Amino acid sequence: MNPFKIEGACQLRGDYAQCAADYSVRQDYARYTEADQVLWRRLYARQAKLIERYAAPEFIAGVTALDMADEIPRFDRANALLARATGFELVAVPGLIPNEVFFAHLAQRRFPVSVWLRREDEFDYLVEPDIFHDFFGHVPLLSNPVFADYLQSYGRQGLAAIELDAVEPMSRLYWYMVEFGLIRTPQGLRAFGSGILSSGGETVYCIESPEPLRIGFDVERVMQTAYRIDAYQQTYFVLDSFEQLFSQTRGDLRELLLRVRKAPAIAATQTRPGDRIIGL
Repeated sequence: MNPFKIEGACQLRGDYAQCAADYSVRQDYARYTEADQVLWRRLYARQAKLIERYAAPEFIAGVTALDMADEIPRFDRANALLARATGFELVAVPGLIPNEVFFAHLAQRRFPVSVWLRREDEFDYLVEPDIFHDFFGHVPLLSNPVFADYLQSYGRQGLAAIELDAVEPMSRLYWYMVEFGLIRTPQGLRAFGSGILSSGGETVYCIESPEPLRIGFDVERVMQTAYRIDAYQQTYFVLDSFEQLFSQTRGDLRELLLRVRKAPAIAATQTRPGDRIIGL
């Protein structure tokens, strides 16, 4: 989703002048320069060295299948692979898009991906998600059937949340799972969130650092927990399996959303009775 608030297209990086009503655009592949391709290969090489140690096996399998080491990915080629795997489709967008449009795309098994690439001076950090964040970070798990089904369900529930004025709890769920989620594996804790796995520093930090809290996943707890967008996370939530995420969030979440909407937010540094703290 867009955990960031959109104040106006003029304040965003992407070119919104040519987008359709659903904010889709054409991936004009010829616009990528050779410098862009070099930057992509450097970004990929940095993260490829890290994911074997720190990423969930399902994420690694998706990266391998997409074969994106040598050039900025072409969406039509990725869509052919995703169609066979899960029926998901990538939609090129200028950048961040309104929540209702984002939810609607997910509900139709369409995942929006920004078309622009960061600048060289943003190699280690940028505010808005670019094509590297979106493609390298998100697209690999779209080939996993359980995670793909979860995202479609999330989109449908997000549309209902708009009607209930309860988008913030859904934003927190997306932030702590899709962007910054961890999962238990036989090899130990591993990351699957896009915000983690597209970041050289946080990929290591989320697994190795003793500083952040790591709490076992509970959907209501996640929906109540505030987050920051300008620093490494102070809390990570840990799944036992992707099936756990889908099972706790399938069905009608209206009653839960209304309850959480009225509850005070929990600070990201705060623990609560009943929290299942996960050690390193």
